[in-house]
Amino acid sequence: MEARRLLDILAIAERLKDTLRHCFTSKGRHESVAEHSWMMTLMAFFMREEFPEADMEKVIRMCIIHDLGECFTGDIPTFDKTEKDEGTEKNRLFSWVDSLPENYRDEMRALYEEMEARETTEAKVYKAIDNLEAVIQHNFSDIGTWIPREYDLNLVYGNDKVAFSEYLKTLREEIRRDTLRKIEEESLQKQT
Repeated sequence: MEARRLLDILAIAERLKDTLRHCFTSKGRHESVAEHSWMMTLMAFFMREEFPEADMEKVIRMCIIHDLGECFTGDIPTFDKTEKDEGTEKNRLFSWVDSLPENYRDEMRALYEEMEARETTEAKVYKAIDNLEAVIQHNFSDIGTWIPREYDLNLVYGNDKVAFSEYLKTLREEIRRDTLRKIEEESLQKQT
């Protein structure tokens, strides 16, 4: 890719470093979309042996690009995002993707279509990781940053996305245990 074109593309993608998510880090600051995507990618890297039938390099590519639409719209928490929001994000994203060099445009469009259809093992793994990473990050953050609806949401979010995999169901259950422990610790602190 021509150097100037690469820099122009990176200038758009860099926005995700400053696009904040609803989640907080363990040290108490808002997490960026880029940080969420990085952690998802790391999760996929470490899960490679759990899915020998899957092209985990493709899953990693999905994790890297999955929230690029938020460069244009910002992050809207899943519980607030409407179909209109999703449509706006998709339209702006694909307008940008269509401006990319042909080989990248075609690869990204194919990945986004596969991710949206969620029929392949790779797309299912990516989406499960996306949901699970959000719950894991909530468990890493101070419970004082949670809003009331997140107590229940953290116990069930992503259950439907992990149903296809025994490994992911086991991981989801461990995350749920961490959530319950965190809620119990908060309850005990309030009593003292």
